[in-house]
Amino acid sequence: MKILVYCQHVLGIGHLSRMALILEHLAPHQVTLVLGGPPAHDLFPPFVRVVRLPGLRMDAGFGELLPVDPARSLKEVKNERRALLLALADEVRPDLLLVELFPFGRCGFRFELDPLLAHVRASLPACRLVSSVRDILVERDNREKFERRALERLNRFFDLVLVHADPRVIRFEESFSRLDEMKPTLHYTGYVARSPEPGAGARLRQELGLAPEQPLVVVSAGSGSVGAELLRAAVRAHGLLADTLSLRTCVFTGPYLDQDEFIRLQAMGGPGVRLRRFSDRFPAWLAAADLSLSLAGYNTTMNVVAAGCPGLFLPFAQNREQRLRLERLRSLLPLTILEPDQLAPSRLAALIQTRLGRRNVAGPGVNLHGGPGSAAILCRQGAER
Repeated sequence: MKILVYCQHVLGIGHLSRMALILEHLAPHQVTLVLGGPPAHDLFPPFVRVVRLPGLRMDAGFGELLPVDPARSLKEVKNERRALLLALADEVRPDLLLVELFPFGRCGFRFELDPLLAHVRASLPACRLVSSVRDILVERDNREKFERRALERLNRFFDLVLVHADPRVIRFEESFSRLDEMKPTLHYTGYVARSPEPGAGARLRQELGLAPEQPLVVVSAGSGSVGAELLRAAVRAHGLLADTLSLRTCVFTGPYLDQDEFIRLQAMGGPGVRLRRFSDRFPAWLAAADLSLSLAGYNTTMNVVAAGCPGLFLPFAQNREQRLRLERLRSLLPLTILEPDQLAPSRLAALIQTRLGRRNVAGPGVNLHGGPGSAAILCRQGAER
């Protein structure tokens, strides 16, 4: 089966990470992945062919698209991207086209996605068109208008919607009210999460020279596009606890954290603090940790859950998505929602110390098999063409 995948990131790398895990389970199919955002760490399995469009990103106010290359005009980049996408569809002639988030998001990319979808629908009528979306949609100022437009595109173009969620935690209609008017079939795949390999945490603790009773706190800010305040607070809190607890803290800043901010954090960190931008062994770090302190993006949250690690989570304040997910999960899992005023070093240190004293970890009770689950559904779709 030939699969064409479109995945566009504009701020963080959560969408890329989620898609990478799904694609890992699609071997030995012929997978072509189209990317079009800022440069990012290469997350994708080697059998996937990666095609990179001229990059687009969001401006600082998240209101307009800008070329990644400042020497190019937006109109020029848009025209080139659109032409490349249509040519790629003709070259690949996919049996299945998987589009990440659209039409539930990425509406600023209608200039290339509407022509692509219309072209594939007209020229490859047997191709199955699939939308891939996370559990909760970000709320809109004009929800009625947004849902009407999304529904029109869903019913015009798509055959299937994959929702990367467990309906026992949250149902998609809680953030998309016109579900009963959708023509495409909807499948819940389970949450997409990367679990650590068996024994990975113990092996990593041994590599780090940690005694069994020595606590390890892992701090993370996703891509690093936001979250510097949390990282600074964690480093300061470590300084208040290190002597008493013989604490080790590893801070993962993310690849997009400003370099000046990275240097400031390095200067702040004392004995027992390790600063890194990224690790392809992040699930093992979570399995090794006694506590995770992080932002509350979809990927980080579900990876912490999959590792069985207690967590302190700071949700994004500008919309309800992250807080809603945490509120639903915390009745099942050992997680704590952080409020902004709890980032004061003394308050955060006290929370860390308290949470380290309660190491009991409940079973997940959540479907975390969205990677293989999504791939299995896609393969069935291909077989039913």
